[in-house]
Amino acid sequence: MVLRTSALLLLLWVSLHGATRAAAEVCRGTHCSGAGADAADPRPCAGAHCPGGRSPRPRAPTQRGAAQVVGSQHHAHPRAPSEASAAAQPPRARHGGGGGGGARTRAPEAAPAGGCTAADCPAPAKAFQPTNDTRDCRGIECRLPLTIRPRARTKPCVGDGCVAASEGSVSSAASQLPPVHLSDRAAQFLGDFPELGYPPPELGGAPLGVQLTCDIKPGENEVPSEDALILHLQLAKGQEELVEALRAQQAVIRELQQKLAEQQEALLSQQRQILEQQRRMYEQMDLVKAQYGLLSDTVKQVSFQGLQAELHGYFESHLAGLQNQARSHLQKAHGAQNPEVLDVAGEARFPRPLPGCPAPCASGRFCDFQREAPRCEDCTTCPPGFFPISQCSPTADRMCQDRDECLERPNVCGDRGKCLNTPGGFRCLGLSEREAATGSCGRGYFYNRELQECQACSDCDGQPLAAPCSAASDAVCGRPAEGRLSQSWAAGAAVPSAGAPGRHIFPGLQLNIRGKESSDLLRSEGRQLTFAQHGLVWFDHNFAIRHSCRNFLQVGMRLNGSQEEECRDLGGVRIEQPDGRYFQGVSVSGGAEVEPGHTFALLLKSPNQHCNQSRDLHFYEAAAPSLSLLWLSHDTGAVALSAQMSLAAHHQGSYRPTLRVASVSDPYMLGLTHDGRAVRFTEGGVVKFALQQALYSMGHSCVREGFSLVAYASRNGSAQEVLRAFKAGVNYRDTSVTLSGALSVDGGDTLSFEVTSPSQCNVRYFGDSTGISALSLFWIPSAVSSALTATVSRAGLPFGAVRNKPLFFQQTGPDTPQVHLARSGEPNGRKNFLFRQKGTVNIALSLKLIHSCNIIKLTVQRAGPAGQAGAVAQQVSGSMPEGSEWASIGLRASLQVHNGTALYVTLDCVRGRVNQITHEGGTNVSILWVAV
Repeated sequence: MVLRTSALLLLLWVSLHGATRAAAEVCRGTHCSGAGADAADPRPCAGAHCPGGRSPRPRAPTQRGAAQVVGSQHHAHPRAPSEASAAAQPPRARHGGGGGGGARTRAPEAAPAGGCTAADCPAPAKAFQPTNDTRDCRGIECRLPLTIRPRARTKPCVGDGCVAASEGSVSSAASQLPPVHLSDRAAQFLGDFPELGYPPPELGGAPLGVQLTCDIKPGENEVPSEDALILHLQLAKGQEELVEALRAQQAVIRELQQKLAEQQEALLSQQRQILEQQRRMYEQMDLVKAQYGLLSDTVKQVSFQGLQAELHGYFESHLAGLQNQARSHLQKAHGAQNPEVLDVAGEARFPRPLPGCPAPCASGRFCDFQREAPRCEDCTTCPPGFFPISQCSPTADRMCQDRDECLERPNVCGDRGKCLNTPGGFRCLGLSEREAATGSCGRGYFYNRELQECQACSDCDGQPLAAPCSAASDAVCGRPAEGRLSQSWAAGAAVPSAGAPGRHIFPGLQLNIRGKESSDLLRSEGRQLTFAQHGLVWFDHNFAIRHSCRNFLQVGMRLNGSQEEECRDLGGVRIEQPDGRYFQGVSVSGGAEVEPGHTFALLLKSPNQHCNQSRDLHFYEAAAPSLSLLWLSHDTGAVALSAQMSLAAHHQGSYRPTLRVASVSDPYMLGLTHDGRAVRFTEGGVVKFALQQALYSMGHSCVREGFSLVAYASRNGSAQEVLRAFKAGVNYRDTSVTLSGALSVDGGDTLSFEVTSPSQCNVRYFGDSTGISALSLFWIPSAVSSALTATVSRAGLPFGAVRNKPLFFQQTGPDTPQVHLARSGEPNGRKNFLFRQKGTVNIALSLKLIHSCNIIKLTVQRAGPAGQAGAVAQQVSGSMPEGSEWASIGLRASLQVHNGTALYVTLDCVRGRVNQITHEGGTNVSILWVAV
């Protein structure tokens, strides 16, 4: 590397020395030989070849003066290329000859001729400075090093100054060539030697004249333009290759995605096929089940028909034999005295009763021989969707067969659905509820949403049609309600007489309902009620009995649905076992939504068979109806809710029951809280509720202090007691505690309940679906209803020997426009509840007292227009339980009122006295009024 540097410096010095000599020998000016008289250059002759010899070296002018002279010459006479080359600055060198060691060399300066004056003399030559007067570079090129500076182009010589050189100095060929920059000659000389030239492009070098000055920024690392260009080209090519690779990868990815989509589509199609096969299998299973059911029903019917045919033939033959015997006896007894009468005596003129039935059955009835005591029964009417296969006769009932709509109407379900025959109707598999409800069932059928199938419309069979059959509802038979919003109905109920000694009530005994024969609302059919209209019905039953059964009795309400629907227990109360010493009065309440064809019955049953109906039961017949009901139309906007209590373990002290909704007609209006312990109301209105809770208690403190059932209304986060009921306690016995009432609520309020018991009393609470632990609740809008609450007054309470004395009350709730308590100073003040508008009323009364009466009676009396006065409800209770401090009695009833009707309550004590009636917890009265 040192050798290469030394050789390079030597070559540069040789080149510079030769160039200086060439520049000094050039003759310029008008005095030079060969120049004409008209030469444009006014300067004197200078140089070695000028006449007169070498000119002496003039004194160097100042820098400012030299600059001015150069500038004036530049503007007056543009420099020729030869002049620019002659004024070029030689490069500095640290090593070399020709000037002495280390001394800086200067270019020779031209001296003017001896005979020129100051005005004619040219400006002295400017001292050598590193300037760019040669115009070898422009712009940023001047700042670049010589190794990468572009090569200067030679310009031809034009003008008089370009003359031939003197003889012996330079050759003619050399005189014609333009001057060459020293740096360019050195670069060309070095470029001829590969080992001394620039490194090849592979090592970062580049030849002269190729570097782009725009690629180099001042102050940064200098990179040859060829390498930058090659680098750019390589990067561009790499980018293109990368883009091509990415495009190829994208194409591969798209292909994979397409294959994946095809596989997913194939998988989905397979899943659809599997689901379709499963659906077909389920349909086939349903068809098999339906065919098996139909086959079973057919076998049963055929067997029953054969048995009935055999019985019919047997009875007909037996009847014919009896008639023949009677005819023969008559002929023998009377002879020929009156032959005409004898011929028809046994046939038409004197009809004889059939064997087993006490009297001939009327038209439309038959003698039922299957009962223990044969009696006449009404002939069966074929239900909708059935047809008779045998007519009713005096000895046989009518037989009906289900109509197979799938066979009679092959296209009843269309092309999409398959038909499945059901009792009284049919079902289209694959048909949605919306399509079926729009009339797809066909004429004479409607879509039953509960059964999710098409059912045949009811035939009123001569009864008035209240509502015709539509695509989504059945026909309603009976007289229309004339736009009524509410209605009441009352009847008496009693335990039927024992048919035979030793009859047990363990399976359940239906009570006789003795009421009106028929009504536009319902009809009474012996031991049950059948409803003829839609609506909400609230039931109240006051029951008093004295029994000697070994265990408790249970009285309850049951509602049977139409068309083979399951029955439902609305409510039930357990009557404890007091060894038959006194009467016990209980009240049972419940509410439900009914439809035409629903039946209602009262049940009395024992948990075991150790109860004899004829000897152990003693029923008290009250002077007023014991069963009453309140019917509400759907036009009132009322909502019904039924809930059951969850089963709980033993408790001591307070117990809050947990509710579970069994049915609700509008879940938006009524619902339970998150913990299930309260009922939440969405909007304000009037609430009618009844709660029955069955329990089993252990401990003597239970008998002494008893139980209390409290209702709380929570408003704005604060709970307030609204009603309370008391029940005397028992020890190691089953009993029930009940509470019923009415109150006004606002939107967002909640209603909760709590059972309180003595601290030393162990209680077990029950919860099941038999109605013994259930809540029934009606919500009625305030626009058509109102509620009033009151308690007994402290002043004027009867005590001592009480005989039908009225009770005085104190109103606890605000007045309503429909009902209020008569004030002091008015007739019958604080005694009568006055009604100002016509409507239907439900009253619930609970009384807590201490007495020694053998029998105590609580009666609700009605006073008003003529013909309407009298008792509307009555409850009876016996002596106080032994060891108990308090006793309770209560009743509930529904009735119609008019403008001016008044209600009051009387108390009657038989053989004893009333000692105290509490006016605080346990005594209250609530009245619900509903518009008609």
